[in-house]
Amino acid sequence: MAEARLYTIYKDQIVSKLVEEFEYENHMAVPKLQKIVINVGTGEAINDAKYLDTVVDNIGLITGQRPVKTKAKKSVSNFKLREGMPIGCKVTLRKKIMYEFLDRLINLSLPRTRDFQGVPNKSFDGRGNYTMGIKEHTVFPEIKVDDAKFVHGMDITFVTSAESDAEAYSLLKHFGMPFKK
Repeated sequence: MAEARLYTIYKDQIVSKLVEEFEYENHMAVPKLQKIVINVGTGEAINDAKYLDTVVDNIGLITGQRPVKTKAKKSVSNFKLREGMPIGCKVTLRKKIMYEFLDRLINLSLPRTRDFQGVPNKSFDGRGNYTMGIKEHTVFPEIKVDDAKFVHGMDITFVTSAESDAEAYSLLKHFGMPFKK
């Protein structure tokens, strides 16, 4: 089976650029992308169970992997929410599927976003992980806009092995992530 295009670019070009930039003594110290986690929280799922099933199907189409439904941890009476009710879904991508998703996200989906200025570069957590939000799931080419009954967003977290935000920023920048200037 052939390797993902971005993984080949990572091995052939990005590793050497990062070694040069941060002066690592060992190639194993170079930060890697470990996983991508896509999370969708839906408040509408409290009233309409089919809403969450549609969201799960959409995320499954986008990622090529079946999402896991997430349940409420606490009961909140103001929102008519009980502990254990399904209120969202998440999927964790690793290895080849992760790199293919990242490739589609950077080259196809983000440029299709309306009034796209770049992704914010302030969303690092201090440990080398980056989280971004997408407001409309319809920017992905797998979703037919005409068939979408409603529009939902998602959070995408890039988990890296980087020690600092600067290293993670540089890694994602070399992958082609379009950060704001």
